[in-house]
Amino acid sequence: MSTQVPALLNGLVDDAAVFPPGSAALPDALAAHRQHRAAWYADLVGPLLIPASAVVAGELSGLVDPGEGLVVGVIGDNGIGNLPSVLSFLTPYGVTARQVEVAVAKRGEDPLPGIAELLRLTDALPGVEGVYAELPLTFGLMGALDALVAARADGVPIAAKFRTGGLAAELFPTPTELATVICACRDRGLPFKLTAGLHQAIRHLDPETGFTHHGYANVLAATLAAADGDGVRSVAELLTMVDPRPLVERATARLDAPRPLWVGFGSCSILEPLTDLIRLGLVNGGYDA
Repeated sequence: MSTQVPALLNGLVDDAAVFPPGSAALPDALAAHRQHRAAWYADLVGPLLIPASAVVAGELSGLVDPGEGLVVGVIGDNGIGNLPSVLSFLTPYGVTARQVEVAVAKRGEDPLPGIAELLRLTDALPGVEGVYAELPLTFGLMGALDALVAARADGVPIAAKFRTGGLAAELFPTPTELATVICACRDRGLPFKLTAGLHQAIRHLDPETGFTHHGYANVLAATLAAADGDGVRSVAELLTMVDPRPLVERATARLDAPRPLWVGFGSCSILEPLTDLIRLGLVNGGYDA
C-alpha cells in the first residue's frame, strides 16, 4: 500500500508542466501527468492545466483516450468570453474541466467589469467545480473580493486567484501585501489560488531571476496562521522566514486536517515540490509493504 499524502497537502500542486518556465510539450506533459496520477503521491497532485488556446487549436487530438476520464484545468488565455466554447472542444475527447481560471483585469484596471462578464458566463460552464478570477494586486482589489463573496453567496463556485511572481519585479507582492490579501480572504471566507514564483518551499533569492521568491511552505504556514485568527503583521512575518523549522512546526501540527482557504498553486514540476516536502518531513516518501 502506498504512503498517503497528509490531508493538509491534498491537491496542493496543480500540474502546470506546459507553462513557463518548464514549457513542456503537451504530449510529454500528458504522459508525465498520467504517471503522477498513478504514483503514491497522487493525492498531492491537482489537475493538468491546459491553455484554452491549445484546446481550441485541437492539440489534444490523438493524445487522449475518451475512456480514460482525464481531468484538466483550463487557463483562459484567449479571453473570458471564449470560455464556454473552449469547454465544448473538450467533450469529444471525454475530458472534464474541473476548474477554469482567467484574468479579469490587467494591473491598474478596475476588475469589476471583468468579474461581471465572468459571472454572466458561469451557467455556460457545465461540470466546472471551481471558477478562479485572477485579480491584480492593485486598484479595486477589496471591492473585487467583495464581489466574489456576493457571487458565492448566490451559489456560484467562484474564488480568487493571485499572481505571486513573474518576469517583472512588480509581479512579486511584498510579504505585507500578500499577508494583507490572505487575511482579506480569511475575513471573507473566500478561497484563493496562487500562481507563479512559488518554485521552492522556503523564501529565497533566485539567482536566475534576481528576484526574491515566496516559498510555498511559508504561504502554507501563513495561511494556517491567518485561519487561526492572526493579523497581517504575524502572517507577513511567516512569509519572510528563511528558517524552515517554525514553518514545518506549524504545518506538522495540522497535517491531518484539510487545508483552509488556500486551494493550491500551479507548478511546472511536480517532483520538485514533492522532493522539498519530503526533505522537510511533511510527506513520508516511499511505500509501505
